[in-house]
Amino acid sequence: MKLTDLHPLEQTALTQLALSVNKVFVTGAGGFLGFAICQRLLSAGIEVVGFARGYYPKLVELGVDMRQGDISDYDCVKQAMQGCDLVFHVASKAGVWGSKQSYYSPNVDGAANIVNACKALNIQNLIYTSTPSVTFAGHDENGINESAPYAAEYLNYYGESKAIAEQNVLAANTPQLRTTALRPHLIWGPNDPHLVPRVIERAKAGRLKLVGSEDKLVDTIYVDNAAYAHILAAVDLVANAKCAGKAYFLSNDQPITMAAMLNKILACVDLPPVTKRVPAGVAYAAGVVLETVYGLLNKQQEPIMTRFVARQLSTSHYFDISAAKQDLGYQPLVSIDQGMLKLKQSLSS
Repeated sequence: MKLTDLHPLEQTALTQLALSVNKVFVTGAGGFLGFAICQRLLSAGIEVVGFARGYYPKLVELGVDMRQGDISDYDCVKQAMQGCDLVFHVASKAGVWGSKQSYYSPNVDGAANIVNACKALNIQNLIYTSTPSVTFAGHDENGINESAPYAAEYLNYYGESKAIAEQNVLAANTPQLRTTALRPHLIWGPNDPHLVPRVIERAKAGRLKLVGSEDKLVDTIYVDNAAYAHILAAVDLVANAKCAGKAYFLSNDQPITMAAMLNKILACVDLPPVTKRVPAGVAYAAGVVLETVYGLLNKQQEPIMTRFVARQLSTSHYFDISAAKQDLGYQPLVSIDQGMLKLKQSLSS
């Protein structure tokens, strides 16, 4: 990726960032969002140290200095961060199923290690990739903003662990270590390893269904927009620090029904639209039963339905992103339909 391949607004932001930072640390560099961030930093001539559990030769070929390690190993993290002057902490364990420790170790302990290493190495800028799940308690979220409280109770350890980590990262904000948290919702696009392949796989197997009798609005974000927002946050932290100590919802600013979003994805591979529905109460009850059975049997694989998924698919999730627009200067650069064209091209190539 060349700088000139990017949107002019991205070019401007990256050029600004390159004037202030030399070497950037990116956790989860091999992931969907982390990879997109690395590409942009490299295009601006910024040195990138990537951190991940696995080895990613494609990143090495691009010029990323890849370090393998466990985010919950403080010494390993600190060693890899030496010489960096800004951190994108993107890595986390996502998903809806697993033990408490399997989420707390990478998400809570991992974030604490990043914060402590920043302090020890005098790294002054930290952008943390959070999630809107930190506010989700199983109910509709209709255009909420960052004043919405953290959930009192969580339906899985992912949301719970991310909420703890976000609060700890923001609490660490000082003039010596400026921190901010970004909450992108449902990142998708070409090479998406999560949402898109799961939707297509379930549709082909005849197992894709809508939950609930009413179509609720949800926010999504195209991967390029999510990466752009992270670059903008870095520019602001370094220059103005308006975003320091704050969290921000991020989206494409185009609320869409879940049915419409799923059907746009299916249309990219010429699959028929999803029409089958399951009552929300039935889906939730199935989640309760399956979680209980899987827990008793100590099964590691994810159940086909959980309480969290049932609630996620039957409630609205769209957000007021005015704060990100005002403080970061964020605006989506790729619309949903433009993104779908790019997705279709990538799936047919």
